Amino acid sequence: MQITHIALWTQNLEGMKYFYTQHFKGQAGSLYTNPKKGFESYFISFNDSPSIELMRSTRITKRSAREMIGFAHIAFTVGSAEKVRTLTKKLKAANVPVLSEPRFTGDGYFESCVADPDGNRIELVAK
Repeated sequence: MQITHIALWTQNLEGMKYFYTQHFKGQAGSLYTNPKKGFESYFISFNDSPSIELMRSTRITKRSAREMIGFAHIAFTVGSAEKVRTLTKKLKAANVPVLSEPRFTGDGYFESCVADPDGNRIELVAK
């Protein structure tokens, strides 16, 4: 078994599409719309990795502003520690919020953490 995709609700569909295609080299599929249900979505693909489905619904209008039980972050393996540093610096220059600077974690990873336009946590990890 393998993960096919991860889905995120958003009210900023185009901004989120731009974020994942421009900063993480994702490829956006065509916009899917279902006017009857007030639903739109894009699939963003990443080579051989699972896709992200960005979804907007007229019925979902807000999110919790606090940590909660459920998915906590998405992690992208970017290669080396130097690539983590470089991408973090590039994202910071593009005004992407950096939640934690590049560092070694207690479990041995080298990573940083940024936020997408909706505040979802994105880890940049060296393998």
